[in-house]
Amino acid sequence: MKKYEIAALSESEMKERINEAQKLIAEIVFKKATEPPQNTSEVRNLRKDIARMKTALNKKKLAIEAEKTK
Repeated sequence: MKKYEIAALSESEMKERINEAQKLIAEIVFKKATEPPQNTSEVRNLRKDIARMKTALNKKKLAIEAEKTK
C-alpha cells in the first residue's frame, strides 16, 4: 500500500486491514512449514504495510490530542 492509499482510509478501515494482514502473515508462516512460499517477500511487505498503517493511526491520534489541548 502506498502512503496516499493509507491516508485515505478511516481509522476503522485501517484497524480492519491491520487485522487482515496479521492473519495473512500467520497463514503464510504456517504454510511455510509444509511447502516453500511462492512469493518470498510477501511477509516482509505485509509487515511494512502494518507498520505504515499503525504509524498513520498514531499520527491521527496525536493530532486529535493536540487539538484538544489548544
